[in-house]
Amino acid sequence: MHHPVPFLFAFLLLLAASAFSPMAWAQLRPIFVLNSLDASVSVIDPASWKEVKRIATGKEPHHLYLTPDEKSLIIANALGDSLTFVDPQTAEVQRTVRGILDPYQLRFSPDMKWFVIAGNRLNHVDIYRWDGRDLTLARRIATGKTPSHVWIDSKSSTAYVSMQDSDELVAVDLPTQTLKWRRKTGPLPADVFGTPDDRFLLVGLTGGEGVEVYDVSGPTARLVNYIRTGKGAHAFRAVGDRRHVFVSNRVADTISKIDFQTMSVVDQYPAPSGPDCMDLTADGRYIFVASRWAKKLSVIDTTTREVVRQVRVGKSPHGVWTLDHAPRQ
Repeated sequence: MHHPVPFLFAFLLLLAASAFSPMAWAQLRPIFVLNSLDASVSVIDPASWKEVKRIATGKEPHHLYLTPDEKSLIIANALGDSLTFVDPQTAEVQRTVRGILDPYQLRFSPDMKWFVIAGNRLNHVDIYRWDGRDLTLARRIATGKTPSHVWIDSKSSTAYVSMQDSDELVAVDLPTQTLKWRRKTGPLPADVFGTPDDRFLLVGLTGGEGVEVYDVSGPTARLVNYIRTGKGAHAFRAVGDRRHVFVSNRVADTISKIDFQTMSVVDQYPAPSGPDCMDLTADGRYIFVASRWAKKLSVIDTTTREVVRQVRVGKSPHGVWTLDHAPRQ
């Protein structure tokens, strides 16, 4: 008869080992990290925590977005004027779409009809129609200086875009592809994030020390709050519980967790070397964040508030994505 203690001990050892192996319980689909200054994508195996492949792209890939059918990861090559479509499960390149002018940051509307691109260097926002495979330009809208990030409301009616170098926030009416309003912001507005009820819009101030909160439920945006998070507030990532959102503070080397019901910081995590874009494991425990100045992907355990792993990637890592993620709202 076997004594139960050794089996119990082995089980506890397995549990302990899994604590140091994020994603060990998942399907181990790849993690993608865009290397903006290397014109490439690092493909990381979350089982071995090694870069197993590097995909060549157009110049300056900064952001990426999943197609509505989740069959393609679209990588926007800003200086390459192209989009690279990659299989998010196998990391195989599917196709390259050229002639997309200055795609910096991008987002699909929730109804899957519109695809909005911020043209960072050319000062425009492009609105494309999407038929499930191909993009057709509906309108190009001249904006303020250096369009940075895009958020689209849950009704697919309004796109909000930050203007990094003219310190503005603009709203675009998607059905008519026209500007609805323009609003001055604090210094160097970057990412934007809307609450699930579409009432509030959070704007990260890379030139400041926190996040501005605007009420966008009326005819124009109204500043109602300022949340101090840390210097260089930059990119958002929803926690997935429809109540909290992370923001990376690129200068402070931290990530703040914001409760957008109380509009306050409720937690803080170390994030070395210029934290930028993030993704979050399906169970919400581990944050994957691009450490831009260190050429690394950093993995943060939200339960211990510690960096538990770093993986070397290419120059100036920016966008981060995996299919095994927590909900994005």
